[in-house]
Amino acid sequence: MQPRSVRTMWLTLAMALSAVSVRAQSVQYTSAAGIVFRSQADTGAIARAEQALAAEPNNIERIIALGIAQSGVRQFREAIQTFTRGLRIDPKNAVLYRWRGHRFLSVRDYDRALADLNQGASIDSSVYGIWYHLGILRYIRGEYAAAAEAFKRGLPIAPNAGERAGSYDWQWMALMRAGKEDAARALLRSMPDSVPIAAANAYSQRLRLYQGRIGPGDVFTPADTGDVAVATLSYGIGNWYLLRKETKRAKEWFERSVQSGGWPAFGFMASEAELKRMK
Repeated sequence: MQPRSVRTMWLTLAMALSAVSVRAQSVQYTSAAGIVFRSQADTGAIARAEQALAAEPNNIERIIALGIAQSGVRQFREAIQTFTRGLRIDPKNAVLYRWRGHRFLSVRDYDRALADLNQGASIDSSVYGIWYHLGILRYIRGEYAAAAEAFKRGLPIAPNAGERAGSYDWQWMALMRAGKEDAARALLRSMPDSVPIAAANAYSQRLRLYQGRIGPGDVFTPADTGDVAVATLSYGIGNWYLLRKETKRAKEWFERSVQSGGWPAFGFMASEAELKRMK
């Protein structure tokens, strides 16, 4: 075979493989600006979960495990289908409503997210994730008092330090945006000092900012390079400036959040909503 023919063959093969790869990464969300966000390729977790489910097709735990594996590579629409499959088997399962509501939130189907989370809460009000994601949804919609109440309901049943940090973080922002500054200050005073330290995540960094322990220039650490971390931290800084009526600087940080590529992040979603309101 001639060298040119070899090069042509490999180029054709590469293009074919690239096309297969793009098809495997399904469209999940298209922003108002027309930017298309896709899922990621499975690294094995989905295949293993599918194999386990095939052996027990009506096992709700296996179904949830598959949905979580799909969510791990941003296959949120596929996860919605998986959780819907579970709800056909067990229509009164609050955890399935929690997960499907979360995934509707991820793809910006806010009405269906609200319906699922409310349905889940009516079945079992002790599921932490229902209240947390209801709070996020209400916050994104600008319903700050209702958001604060949802985070308040969830905080006592938060399962670990990271979730407690997230509940304190979003509840403080919701209270501040609702004009309940005294309640927001009281919330921070009530928070154990160990929470930000134990959590060691983006929310704990934002809490340190609210407490005045660090300034906005210290929120990012050298490890904060992932797209979700950038989106999350950028929103927190932007909101901090917005509360100080420094709208221009706030907008710059909201824009940085949506430019991060971390579209599944709640900070990304909140930044989208802030920028829309600023138009």
